[in-house]
Amino acid sequence: MKAVIDEDLPRSLNAVLQSLGFEIFDVRDFGLRGKADEDIFIFAQERQAVLFSADLGFANIFRFPLGGHSGIVILRFPNEMPTDAIHKASKNLLLKLSKEDFAGNLIILSLAGIRIRRHS
Repeated sequence: MKAVIDEDLPRSLNAVLQSLGFEIFDVRDFGLRGKADEDIFIFAQERQAVLFSADLGFANIFRFPLGGHSGIVILRFPNEMPTDAIHKASKNLLLKLSKEDFAGNLIILSLAGIRIRRHS
């Protein structure tokens, strides 16, 4: 699977996702730093990639309708949480998901667990 990493997530998350088998596209490496959410979304869809972000704007299913993308994963961890703890929690949660859980769905990862808003 492919993953686009938004600029609001640490670059070090790339290694975590690679260890899970994702091919990574970091927006910072493609001149997309500071671009609009729609530009990032289009970039991800052109690559048929799951979009990983901490930006709640991507959770708006009216702007980014369920079923109309390769998957959106929002990481919702406390700001004061150490990066290595975020990596560990994210990896543990992602290991519980199958490839089919991503396509067209909105996934929220948090300390409370996984929430998936599925397309019909």
